[in-house]
Amino acid sequence: MEGAELEFEEAALRSIAKLAMTRKTGARGLRSIVERALLETMYRLPELPQIKKVVVTAEVIEGKRSPLLLTEDGKEYAIAADSTC
Repeated sequence: MEGAELEFEEAALRSIAKLAMTRKTGARGLRSIVERALLETMYRLPELPQIKKVVVTAEVIEGKRSPLLLTEDGKEYAIAADSTC
């Protein structure tokens, strides 16, 4: 993702697996779940060169918030509220 490190929390991985099982899509469904959760971030990241790390939480997978965007010094960068996943 444009030079930024992508990190998934353990709870996010469990949420992805649970959604895929619920949808009965198996491994093929994993990609669509992740893409849906990260779509807005993937489009916005090229214009945010200060972002060095994207952290995906269970809340991101569940559509409750946007991924955590961290700068090189570890500060969280917030995207406008209208761009939630």
